[in-house]
Amino acid sequence: VTSLEEFRLSTLLMSTSGIYTFSSSPRAILNCSKYREPIAEQHVRYGNIMYDRRVVRGNTYAQYLLPLPDPSELRRQQEARRRAIERRRTKEQLRLRTPEPVEGRKHVDVQTDLYLLELSDKIDESSVECQTDAFLDRPTTPLFIPVKSGKDVATQIEEGELFDFDVEVRPMLEVLVGKTVEQALLEVMEEEELAILRAQQRAFEELRSAELVEVQRLEEQERRRREEKERRIKQQREALQREKESVEKIAAWAFAKQYLSELLPRVYGMLRDKGYFYDPVERDVETEFLPWVIKEVNNTLGKRYVARTILNTLIRDIAEQRLEE
Repeated sequence: VTSLEEFRLSTLLMSTSGIYTFSSSPRAILNCSKYREPIAEQHVRYGNIMYDRRVVRGNTYAQYLLPLPDPSELRRQQEARRRAIERRRTKEQLRLRTPEPVEGRKHVDVQTDLYLLELSDKIDESSVECQTDAFLDRPTTPLFIPVKSGKDVATQIEEGELFDFDVEVRPMLEVLVGKTVEQALLEVMEEEELAILRAQQRAFEELRSAELVEVQRLEEQERRRREEKERRIKQQREALQREKESVEKIAAWAFAKQYLSELLPRVYGMLRDKGYFYDPVERDVETEFLPWVIKEVNNTLGKRYVARTILNTLIRDIAEQRLEE
């Protein structure tokens, strides 16, 4: 095997097709030296593959890669997991909880029931019958008393040998009472110190609130001044702009008046010559009355021509008849 990739390729081909194929081309074996030289990447020698670092040892089935899961299936599983987590978190938030304990106390789990009962709507009932023979009543079993063993020994206690409870318990009681009073004094001092700290914090908060209100008032005053200044500057600029526009308009009006003083009569004369300016009565007579008059005259002349033609035809027919007679 010449390289790790060729070995893996040959192993894969052998495992898939069942036939081993050697992928490297044959070459001459180089002469080995007396001492072993370190294997370099540029100079590869053939030898025992058991000592070749490029050969992967172990199970060849690990070379196969598992098929990648479907992305849609992964997204569906992630979405289902996320919904389950959100549902669990919502249930935990909506679950009724015990109020927080007051200062100096803590919650403790305590079993208050004597025994547990399984609650159910229907009570299981069963009836069993059994036929037995008549037997005599069995006597009561006697109480078991163990057999006495050893020897009885007695001890004589004289007066004053046992301890006096009132005398012996006084030191311990004094220690307990002292510790309790000391702890109570420490707690009272701690409460007073906490009250003083709260009062100082309250005073600091009030002072800080007053300072914040004053700072906000000053900022608002400065903002109003700045806006007023900007508004005045804007108004002044607008006034200057309007004045400049007015001066430009006046100059343009004077120039246009001077320029159009000689241009307008010439333009009007040119338009009048081309017929753009006309008398409406004359135009109405030319466009409406004269065509109508001409049409009526043509109709009258046509009627006269027809009547004359008919008259000539009648006269010719009468003259022809008389000539024939």
